[in-house]
Amino acid sequence: MSRAFASLADFLAHGFDDLIDVRSPSEFAEDHVPGAISLPVLDDAERARVGTIYVQESPFRARKIGAALVARNAAVHIEGPLSDRDGGWRPLVYCWRGGQRSGSFASILSQIGWRADTVEGGYRSWRRLVQRTLYDAPLPHRLVLLDGLTGTAKTELLHRLDRLGLQTLDLEHLARHRGSLLGAMPEGQPSQKGFESALAARLAVLDPARPVLAEAESSKVGQIALPPSLWSAMVAAPRIEVTATPDARARHLARSYADLAADPDRLEGLLRQLTMLRGRATVDRWVALLRAREAQALAASLMADHYDPAYRRSRARHPASWLASVSAGALTEAELDRAAECIAQSVSRL
Repeated sequence: MSRAFASLADFLAHGFDDLIDVRSPSEFAEDHVPGAISLPVLDDAERARVGTIYVQESPFRARKIGAALVARNAAVHIEGPLSDRDGGWRPLVYCWRGGQRSGSFASILSQIGWRADTVEGGYRSWRRLVQRTLYDAPLPHRLVLLDGLTGTAKTELLHRLDRLGLQTLDLEHLARHRGSLLGAMPEGQPSQKGFESALAARLAVLDPARPVLAEAESSKVGQIALPPSLWSAMVAAPRIEVTATPDARARHLARSYADLAADPDRLEGLLRQLTMLRGRATVDRWVALLRAREAQALAASLMADHYDPAYRRSRARHPASWLASVSAGALTEAELDRAAECIAQSVSRL
C-alpha cells in the first residue's frame, strides 16, 4: 500500500514511527524530506552499475543484479540500524519516484511483520509540494523583518523572540550562512533544494494568521537564492529597526566571527576580494589588524568602511515601512532581553 499526501503539513505529520529514504547517499545529501533517515538499498556506485547494465545490456539482468544488491543491503540495515525495532514498528519508505527501491525494501520489512508502507510518487511528490509552496503562489504568512546595521545582534534577538513564543523564521540558520562575504560557516551550505525543503517545512508549521519575525536579508544568503514568493513577502514586509552602540557592535561582530579570525589566511583571502570595492589601502589596513590579532578593531573598521556604507546605500535604494525602532544599547544580556520584549510588544499590535 502507498500513501499519498496533499500538502506539506500532511506529509510532515505522516504518523509513522520512522520515515526512511532508501535512495543513494548522494541523492539523500542533495535533499530529503526533513526527519527522514538514510538507509540506501543501493549506494551510488551500485546504482550507477545497475543503471548502466539496464541501458547497455539487459533490463532483466539489471533487475536481477539490483534485486540481489537490495537484498544484501536490506540485510545490513535489518541487522544494524533496525535491529532494535520491535514487532509493532511502522515505517514509511520512499525512493525517487515510489518505484522498485522503496517497494522492494518495504516488501522485505513487511515479510518480517512490520507494517511498512511506501510514499506514492516518492521524493518527487515531496519536491512537487515544496515547489508549489515556494514558487506557485504568494506566501500566506505576514512577515515582520528585524533590520539594522551589521553587529546589532539581530539573530540573537530572533532566538529570544522565539523563546518568548513569537513565530520566527531564521533564514541564516536554514541556509547555514551569516549572510555576507565573510559569512560562510565551517560546515558549508546545503544545496538549493535542501534549503528549500527546510524552508518549506518550517513555513508549514507557522500560522499564517500570526506575524512571523525574520531577519532582513538580501535576495541571496551566501550561495542560496531566496525563492520569489519569500523575497516578495520580505520586500513588502514592515520592519523593526534594531540599534546598538558602535563599540558593542564591534565586540559582538568580533565574537560572532571568531571562527573565521582563527584562520587568518582564509580571512585575508576573503578580505582581499574587497580590494576593487574598497581600495588597496583600506584592505591592507584590515589585513594588518588581522595579523596583529586586533579582532575588535578589525570589526570596527569593517563596519565603518564597508558594512555601514553598504547598508545605508541599500536603505536609500529600497525604502521600507518602519514599524518601530528598538535600541539594544551595549548588547548586554539584560538589554537584549529588554529589546526582545519591546519588539514583542510592537508585533502584538499588528
